[in-house]
Amino acid sequence: MIFRDRIQAGRLLADQLAQRKLQDPIVLALPRGGVPVGYAVAEQLKAPLDIVLVRKIGVPWHRELALGAIADGDHPELAVNAEIQAELGSGDDYLKAEAAKQLEEIERRRRLYLGGRAPLEVRGRTAILVDDGIATGATMRAALRATRRRRPHAIILAVPVAPPETLAALAGEADDILCLHQPDDFGGVGQFYKDFEQVEDATVTALLAQSAQSRARRKRPTTG
Repeated sequence: MIFRDRIQAGRLLADQLAQRKLQDPIVLALPRGGVPVGYAVAEQLKAPLDIVLVRKIGVPWHRELALGAIADGDHPELAVNAEIQAELGSGDDYLKAEAAKQLEEIERRRRLYLGGRAPLEVRGRTAILVDDGIATGATMRAALRATRRRRPHAIILAVPVAPPETLAALAGEADDILCLHQPDDFGGVGQFYKDFEQVEDATVTALLAQSAQSRARRKRPTTG
């Protein structure tokens, strides 16, 4: 299964989600690639869109290989891939230093994407966590755990593509999982998109603003 782009993937996810009974849904996207997917889901479900700020912690000599990830919050959620840590022998000092560095980047992105706006309320709602795909699952695990601390009614993990073994490893973190394509021959998320250009900060900011405008229009009383 090949998706045209992230927006199309989001619409296909929304088609499936619309068939479920969702209690007061809110879409939480992982920047940057997850935001166009989440925007399409939120628009179709007429749900608010927000973000979960999470950053991968790569191994020292191969930054793309996830040793763990850290998610934003009052008490930042650090998820570590214990198998990779044991195999590579990466110590706690490296993890602490990298976590601090990534929290600085999270703070930069918070100011850029949200300005002074506080996160939208999640408590008691169905939180739909969205990304453009999952590889190892480290960043999504941290995002799911950080969201769980905010006491939603339920958490649905919704992604266009991910390997089945990663989804199985994340099963205990979400109440439900929706994944449109679970290939055994998974080499990377980008191979399942025709258009997988990098999502820029400006695009994230624009999509969040457009979603907020849509939400405001839906709340506006009609006259006549």
